[in-house]
Amino acid sequence: MTASEFFENPFVIAVIVIVLIILLLLLVKWLMQGGKYKKNTMINGKVVIVTGANSGIGVETALGLAKRGGKVYMACRDLKKCEKVRQRIISETKNKEIYALKLDLASLKSIREFVREFKSREDHLDILINNAGVMGCPRTLTEDGFEMQIGINHMGHFLLTNLLLDWLQKSPPSRIVVVSSLAHARAKIKKDDLNSELQYESFEAYGQSKLANVLFTRELARRLAGTGVTVNALHPGVIATNILRNTGSNFTTFFGFIVRYVAWPLTKTIKNGAQTTLYAALDPDLVEVTGKYFSDCKLKEVSKQAQDDDMAAWLWDTSVKWTMNTNVQGAQDKHM
Repeated sequence: MTASEFFENPFVIAVIVIVLIILLLLLVKWLMQGGKYKKNTMINGKVVIVTGANSGIGVETALGLAKRGGKVYMACRDLKKCEKVRQRIISETKNKEIYALKLDLASLKSIREFVREFKSREDHLDILINNAGVMGCPRTLTEDGFEMQIGINHMGHFLLTNLLLDWLQKSPPSRIVVVSSLAHARAKIKKDDLNSELQYESFEAYGQSKLANVLFTRELARRLAGTGVTVNALHPGVIATNILRNTGSNFTTFFGFIVRYVAWPLTKTIKNGAQTTLYAALDPDLVEVTGKYFSDCKLKEVSKQAQDDDMAAWLWDTSVKWTMNTNVQGAQDKHM
């Protein structure tokens, strides 16, 4: 068979096309991994809390901090699962200062119990990483009556952060890192229906909770000015994790399948999804940077609605009332 005949063979052509497509997909995958935190920043002995550290980018975040010598508290709802991850991190890093504590962000009682237990063990806190979150779930309520996504993604972390501010202020410079999402860009805060009681669409509610993360970061940075405590938000990227595990509808389940498999070339690995979190938590160049938003280890602009200081102040006041008053509807009616 001549070279000309070889390359005219339909089977050969098909193989070449398939190989080229695979190489193209691998190139796209490589390009989509984004920035990486490459500095060998050590945090020997520094005390860190990572929420949702038993799955997804939370595991990689805890692992990355443990490798750098951090004393890491894994704040998790499922302690059995968390313990398995904790043992793996200790085995991989040889860092024995890794601890698991019960934290259910869907329960204000659990949050307060976690804080009491943590403060009984440590006299300060260097880094708080608000990582845990849910996405696309059917409308369900937290123990205290919050719509699950605004409840876990925002209200739970709002209370946790405020209860830990005194410990953070004991060890300046200290940092708060809030894992938000690009989904904030097309979202809005529904002042008249924050708890999605009048109308509920799962991804709209998710976007609202992520916008709340950015507005919370903005307002908290203003309030913490001059204290030595910084707070920044970030978008970790589109990652093939199990964040859609709580979806109930066929559509969201199908969407999760698309993100995990069909859109594989367009997603980050879990390890790369944690890079911007590590960057915001560790980079020495950010020691005085606060109230900002990052993606791919770079400063990014937030949406116009995420720059609304009046809305940020309103959300702060509402969050205080909701986390101090478990009668959510009553708190909402009173504030409207």
